[in-house]
Amino acid sequence: MADTKPNVLLLPHAGWAYSGSIAWEAVRQVKGAEFKRVVLIAPSHRAWIENRLVAPESAAVSTPLGEMAVDREFIDRLALLAPIARNNRVHSAEHATQIEYPLLQLALGDGFKIVPLIAGALGQDQLAMCARALKELMDAESLLVVSSDFTHYGSDFDYAPYGLAGGDDVRAKVAAVDRAALDRIAELDADGFAAHVDKTGATICGRVPIELALRALPANARLACVKYATSGDADGDYTRFVCYAAVAGHAEWTGKADKVLGAAEREYLLQVARKSLECAVKGERFALPDAPFPMAGSPIAKRMGAFVTLNDRTTGALRGCIGEIMPMRPLVAAVAARAADAALNDPRFMPVDARELGNLRVEISALTPPTPVASWRDIVLGRDGMTLEKGRNFAVFLPQVAPEQGWDLPTTLAYLSQKAGLAADAWRDGAKFETFRAEVFHE
Repeated sequence: MADTKPNVLLLPHAGWAYSGSIAWEAVRQVKGAEFKRVVLIAPSHRAWIENRLVAPESAAVSTPLGEMAVDREFIDRLALLAPIARNNRVHSAEHATQIEYPLLQLALGDGFKIVPLIAGALGQDQLAMCARALKELMDAESLLVVSSDFTHYGSDFDYAPYGLAGGDDVRAKVAAVDRAALDRIAELDADGFAAHVDKTGATICGRVPIELALRALPANARLACVKYATSGDADGDYTRFVCYAAVAGHAEWTGKADKVLGAAEREYLLQVARKSLECAVKGERFALPDAPFPMAGSPIAKRMGAFVTLNDRTTGALRGCIGEIMPMRPLVAAVAARAADAALNDPRFMPVDARELGNLRVEISALTPPTPVASWRDIVLGRDGMTLEKGRNFAVFLPQVAPEQGWDLPTTLAYLSQKAGLAADAWRDGAKFETFRAEVFHE
């Protein structure tokens, strides 16, 4: 619709004196919009980051216009599906996010939360996990912002294929390189964009965030460049310059349609798991708490497999994880039983002590039945849990294991083989695989 405000922006991040007016051409189009959150993806200029996105640890970021709350709940959900680290030092030194904050505040006021994500190098498996996670979690109340300058030209940028004499001819040739990149962006052609950057060597600093966004966007997205300029346009000096583009567009985020559990069911299952593990640790009798909805006909009364995972709230370290893959009993019964087992019967750990209870976070994975796959190549990281069986050896990984560790598929299968008591490369020949999906949620 013509009057629909954009919910996807690509903005430059040089100093406001250089690129602020270009960025505002896109940002002003969302002025007054009532977004619940802004997901901001930026490149890393000062920290080496590999196969992860980095979110802040803090609950807010501060600008001259005031604090913006960080949407930590969104980041927690993202971390179940994609490799996420949390580091305030990385964010405190990164101008590619900080430049955008006040512009967003000027346009949107103080009614939104921010999700700042800094990207370094991402392998193809990790890139796919991050894109799939964003596509699942983005919704109509979210604004996606990508922070990137375009071609950096000059000897100190190691990019001067048209010589160092400068002049309008150099600007035109560089602009043509950027226009070709912008055409690929408008076409939502992630592969074409990546191939163009590889072929030309274009020094687009936000290459990874742009490619990530293109792979996350639904096919119905429409993007258009609204402004293009360079730092040399003011004085005509094209011996060394940086190019800026502002892009705006709209996407109909559809999210994931195969969720079974509603918010009330999830909250109740977490209460069941918490009460069960506390009773088990204290040696008390467990009884199901009263449900705020009819149990008969509820999804939690259906037979489903389930895992219960316990993590240390302070360190994030695993403290216990036990489950059942096959749907043998009602989900609520499986959660209650496996919460107690995770606390007391995980053979990798000593039983949980009562003094630890307040520092444990409960996570539940409600599973679909496992289905055989023809090949390990059919496993989709960030979506699929997986089992490996070879001879009498067997092991299982939940879908969130690879995202938590930042592994690609071969690395994941190597660790799965070792978990099964096999050599790290045993998965390559003679192993059978099954996959399942999970609804994962935690306290």
